[in-house]
Amino acid sequence: MRIAIYGRSLRKGFEDNVNVLLKMISDRKLGVIMYKPFFDFLLKETKSRPKADGFFETHEELRGNADYMFSIGGDGTFLDSVLIVRDSGIPIIGINTGRLGFLANVSPDEAETSLEAIVDKNFTIERRSLAQLIYEGAEPGMFSYALNEVSIQKQFSSMITIHTYLNECYLNSYWADGLIISTPTGSTAYSLSVGGPIISPESNTFIISPLAPHNLTIRPVVVPDTAVIKLKVDAQEQEVKLTLDSRSILCPTGTDIMIRKADFTIKTVRLKNNTFYDTLRNKLMWGVDKRN
Repeated sequence: MRIAIYGRSLRKGFEDNVNVLLKMISDRKLGVIMYKPFFDFLLKETKSRPKADGFFETHEELRGNADYMFSIGGDGTFLDSVLIVRDSGIPIIGINTGRLGFLANVSPDEAETSLEAIVDKNFTIERRSLAQLIYEGAEPGMFSYALNEVSIQKQFSSMITIHTYLNECYLNSYWADGLIISTPTGSTAYSLSVGGPIISPESNTFIISPLAPHNLTIRPVVVPDTAVIKLKVDAQEQEVKLTLDSRSILCPTGTDIMIRKADFTIKTVRLKNNTFYDTLRNKLMWGVDKRN
């Protein structure tokens, strides 16, 4: 078995957790390959002296060279790891050294437990759907997929109008600051912050949530992910901003923008004592009120 370790940086106080994880991998005589910039960061900025059997920086260098990936950081780091895993089918487990942690939902103290669970096959695999962005003029070779959401937003002060269709059936023209198309995974991210519903990961849906709509009766809508969503923008500005998770690009106003479910999924590792609903309850502090 070979484990891939991915990270960008590490907040102070978590070096020991990483060292323990790497030592356990070594003691169990498992192979380890590390994201080279993260390895360099550990050498330069911490007291860690990690050992690795190899390194990777790209999707091509990772494919076929790892059985599992540990993403060490927050949800942003987890999303970045998706850019490297892509459609390789390598399951990702997120060790949370960040803040909230819906995707990176394993605490640093559970890093050892998570490795033991993987070795002993004592876990479940969740398949997370992605949204694919399609439009004319997209940069060749761009990874046009998002695990959380695709959004379309204004660049400047004036609102934009987003004409929206489902399988060519007209839904609405949103006069707003923008529109978020979220996967179930992204329902606890940007979509949640604008009043969208929480959706369980296995739901086969998209959430369409407007950003600051001019008409206050406009609400988020949940639609099946079998639908192809078509967007066309009217705006005073020449370009609008498209985002895929944390990545953003500019797109000419008036371009037909298509969003559909990707034809592959991202596998995530879920420890058996840590369900989606446990994460939801703990992260959102449900039931913390003393009256409960």
